[in-house]
Amino acid sequence: MAAMATTKLIHVESMQTAVPTRVTGAGRTLPIAVSAPPLTAAALQRRFRAVLYYRGAAGVEQQVVAEAEERAAWVKESLSAALADHPEMTGRLRLQRSDVDGGASTWEVRLNDNGVRLVLASVDMPMAAFLEAKDLERKEAALALWTDVDVHEPEFCAPFFVQLTRFQDGGYAIGACCSLLLADPLSLVDFLKAWACTHAEMQARSKAAGGGAPPVIQYTRYLQTPGAATRRLRSVPLDACSAASIMTVLFRADAAAAQVDRRALAAACVDRALEKLGSSAGKPPRLTVLAAEGSGGMTVHACDGDGETTAAAAAAALSRGHALRAAYWHEVGLGEIALDGSEPVHASCSVVSPCADEGLVVVMTPAGGGELLISATVPNQ
Repeated sequence: MAAMATTKLIHVESMQTAVPTRVTGAGRTLPIAVSAPPLTAAALQRRFRAVLYYRGAAGVEQQVVAEAEERAAWVKESLSAALADHPEMTGRLRLQRSDVDGGASTWEVRLNDNGVRLVLASVDMPMAAFLEAKDLERKEAALALWTDVDVHEPEFCAPFFVQLTRFQDGGYAIGACCSLLLADPLSLVDFLKAWACTHAEMQARSKAAGGGAPPVIQYTRYLQTPGAATRRLRSVPLDACSAASIMTVLFRADAAAAQVDRRALAAACVDRALEKLGSSAGKPPRLTVLAAEGSGGMTVHACDGDGETTAAAAAAALSRGHALRAAYWHEVGLGEIALDGSEPVHASCSVVSPCADEGLVVVMTPAGGGELLISATVPNQ
């Protein structure tokens, strides 16, 4: 009983959807080219997770809750506005089954304006204590909750979640969890930056107009009933949401490296990652490479992880001048995403993959071109 009493919980208070403020992507699709073997249920759960922590105004509990309610309304409104300019973030994964070519199936992202799943939650502890926890990485998975994509009916599952979590001391966290088939980490960070700008602009316009909240937020207050903020859909232990133990290493490479055989490039990245991490487990038996295409689509290439041909090709690729240079997540600007006039006091991110026996390589090209950013994720054994 004593152990149960000390277990820290996260309380999911609301599950909503932020949809674009105008029709944007109806009818459009983005292709996902998948090499053999077909995507499995576990492969559909590969995702990127980012968590940003912000200080809030300290005060009595009622004041903190009231501020959190208004912040939640602002977040939903600004998300909806930002999504109108980024329809690629509002779609759903869809499996197209064909009656020709032997019944082959293809994947795509259908831009149907279904929106982003918005989770509102709370934690029964101060943010300062949460950040000081020794097992922070394990606990913060609860700050960016995820619902698995159904391999049979993926179009009914959201591939992008945004979560607003409030702490007892008024601090709050913004968690984002996005399928790697919808957007790579660099694209997700770019969207979060655009959303933060939209958020600031909307609040500035509201302040210039007299400081009152927009009608939608006023309406939300009007409908608010006593005790609504304490209603809970479910409560789960903070440390019950972690995924498989994996490690990710980042590299930069010149743009010409994108022309190298993807399998060779992936093998080179995984080799370097294992070397940097000091892993003695050897190369994973499988490698998967994800890369965005210029058309906005995605390619997924799977291959054997260990083979003399791949190793030789990797060495040859690096010898042609496509050197891999060390990179770090803070370079993508997560720590600069300001909300309510303040930058985060802490920012963290990770690639999540339930495929514990594979090496996962994501090749990312900045929106304006330039050096590639490559993540190599390997099992932490």
